[in-house]
Amino acid sequence: MFGLEKNDSKLLLIVAVLVLLAPFILNPFPEGSGLAQFNAGYPDLMQRFVIFGIFAIGFNIMFGLTGYLSFGHAAFLGVGSYSAVWMFKLLSMNILPAIILSVIIAGLFALLIGYVSLRRSGIYFSILTLAFAQMSFALAYSVLTPLTNGETGLQLTLDDPRVLGVSATADGSIPVTNLFGLEMRSTFQLNLGDWLFTFSAGYYVCAVVMLLAFYLSVRIFRSPFGMMLRAIKSNQQRLYYTGLNARPYTLAAFVISGMYAGLAGGLMASMDPLAGAERMQWTASGEVVLMTILGGAGTLIGPVLGAGMIKYFENIFSKINDNVLHGWFSFLPDGIEDFLVTIVHPFVGKGWHLTLGIIFMLVVIFLPGGLVEGGQRIGRLFKRKKAEDNDKSTSTEPAE
Repeated sequence: MFGLEKNDSKLLLIVAVLVLLAPFILNPFPEGSGLAQFNAGYPDLMQRFVIFGIFAIGFNIMFGLTGYLSFGHAAFLGVGSYSAVWMFKLLSMNILPAIILSVIIAGLFALLIGYVSLRRSGIYFSILTLAFAQMSFALAYSVLTPLTNGETGLQLTLDDPRVLGVSATADGSIPVTNLFGLEMRSTFQLNLGDWLFTFSAGYYVCAVVMLLAFYLSVRIFRSPFGMMLRAIKSNQQRLYYTGLNARPYTLAAFVISGMYAGLAGGLMASMDPLAGAERMQWTASGEVVLMTILGGAGTLIGPVLGAGMIKYFENIFSKINDNVLHGWFSFLPDGIEDFLVTIVHPFVGKGWHLTLGIIFMLVVIFLPGGLVEGGQRIGRLFKRKKAEDNDKSTSTEPAE
């Protein structure tokens, strides 16, 4: 299917089903119940899941295939966001030109940074990309304020010229982003008993883009180009001995990875037309590294799983406060209730980073292949058990 092998086609189909049915899957608990706070099926968070999934997929092409660890990919995310907002200000509120410009500008920026950074490898490459990202952040924050609006961030205003659109609507407000008339903020709600499901046009646009990005990454992984990148990761020195120059391949991977980051930045600005320098900080680059390693570097679906897990912790798990904890343990005597709240408190709410850090540490130690390896181990365990059951049933059958 679509030029993919059987297993890759199944994986693409599974990802498509999960993404398209996300409003149902991420709302397992009825509205008004005590567990409804763990629901993650609202549009803004679902958009973040798929957008950062795109960001992580692109990073995985560079890190997972070549082994080059970049700490500067947030620069491309920020450049993509700024490019998209400027397109909204100058041309129209249609997200398609903005996304295309984001990908192009991010690709050119990645070509410049990659050309310099890839002269070194290992830790020196990582430090160079980090330095470029921090310089980009400093430029956006304080130097290029006419283009970036500094610490306030680049926003839409009623004075924007907007050649192919209006600067203000009939009621005097700023126009909203759209895709050929389909507004990104438009939603539809479905009530099924005690459950409330919200479907967002913006989410499904992001979801379709993510599926296309995921499909492209599968083709890259299975292509001769992807095999060459794996060879670079395996033993670059031996590759040089064969007479092949690895640098054009690593530069191409870096540019493709940067274009993915620019695509994610353009989508972020398309859903919320705002671009700030904070998207270019080193912490954002470190976050995508965590996503990729947590999900499984070098795997196809791992970065998407890692992105979803980290964004879930950031937006849902972080909202568990002492009042919620007291509600959970209210059936216990007061002394035990207070004791348990005191014990759990450092790991939830503002302390969610501590829980995430422990999970990350356990994954790195016991599951070097990330969450994907954990799933594979569980799958092998069930297969082994099924095979043992079949052997037992065969051995107990009477001989003819």
